[in-house]
Amino acid sequence: MTDYSDESTRSDIHSPEKRKALYRRVLIIVSISQIFGGAGLAAGITVGALMAQQMLGTDAYAGVPSALLTLGSAGAAFIVGRLSQRYGRRTGLAAGFITGGIGAVGVVLSAMINSVFLLFASLLIYGAGTAANLQARYAGTDLANRKQRATAVSVTMVMTTFGAVSGPNLVDIMGRFALSIGVPQLAGPFILAGAAFILAGLILFMMLRPDPLKIASLLEKENQTDAESAGQPVNRKGIAIGATVMILTQMVMVAIMTMTPVHMQHHGHSLREVGVVIGFHIGAMYLPSLFTGILVDKIGRTAMSITSGLTLLMAGITAALADDSMILLVTALSLLGLGWNFGLISGTAQIVDSAEPSTRAKIQGSLDVFVALAGASGGALSGMVVANSSYAGLSLAGGFLSLLLIPAVIWSRKEKRLPVQKGMES
Repeated sequence: MTDYSDESTRSDIHSPEKRKALYRRVLIIVSISQIFGGAGLAAGITVGALMAQQMLGTDAYAGVPSALLTLGSAGAAFIVGRLSQRYGRRTGLAAGFITGGIGAVGVVLSAMINSVFLLFASLLIYGAGTAANLQARYAGTDLANRKQRATAVSVTMVMTTFGAVSGPNLVDIMGRFALSIGVPQLAGPFILAGAAFILAGLILFMMLRPDPLKIASLLEKENQTDAESAGQPVNRKGIAIGATVMILTQMVMVAIMTMTPVHMQHHGHSLREVGVVIGFHIGAMYLPSLFTGILVDKIGRTAMSITSGLTLLMAGITAALADDSMILLVTALSLLGLGWNFGLISGTAQIVDSAEPSTRAKIQGSLDVFVALAGASGGALSGMVVANSSYAGLSLAGGFLSLLLIPAVIWSRKEKRLPVQKGMES
């Protein structure tokens, strides 16, 4: 990783005022990129399952696109994490977003030539954009102290809302645009996704200078001269608990979310109504983030992780009772998004607390692999569960699975907190 040795950069690092200004600047740049990134990720959530259902003519494999997308996200998370650790957040995140944009273009081409093979291959590549979108939340925490970390995550996630909510609600518009240029209607949202992901990558590549992770690593090296902070071990238990929270919430959320559009189509709902429900879901995933971050920083990671499990349980029960009710479906998917939000931010904060800058991006990327694989498993199995039982059965199973969060995080409270590095608390 490049070291900053010029006097102006060192002055910025050692000045608390300049460091705070750099922290705010990083949040602004990452937030701008997340507006476009949110719009890009919404396409696969909204119409991916419907495209597969249309091409294959069966519901049994409707969860495969979500599984492939998240599987691609898993591989990309590992690569983006390694690139970020070696070359900085700027390079790693930009590469992930631009690759995801290329995958979205491939999805559009697959619809034009009606190729299931190209669709599945492109969705794998498209998953890189999802990985970059999630890992961007870490960039805002690199220069944050312990009392700011969950709030920093939440700020970038709030900005994701603007793109993520608009994406599903543009399904009809993009579908009509696609038809006007000779492209199948369901491929329309992926035209938006390709442009949005590439723009997000270019914004980060051109503007995220100096790189926040490089600055944080330089601070860590200088703090190692302080005997109090030298040689602190990684908090492995904290990392394990943070990962468990994120993995369970991701699996439950993806499984129920994936089959909701298919369930709605079976009950005669239009594509516009599907877009409305998914729009509420994605809004609940991101919009409450600012308040969630404050709560996580104020009342603690453990309390909010337990709240996540209880919220997901309520989502599963409501979805199971929904049948064809738009009101109950909107309520269930909103609770599903909110529970995921609580789990992701509390789990992310726990991981940032437990990893040092010298290994942080690599650890974060590796853990996001498991989060993505959990989503892939949930997406792949969801169609089979519904085909062999029902949407209500899937929803109840997901809701009760989320209760495993409670004993996991209670166990974590037995771990003594590691002392906090003074240099990162200034």
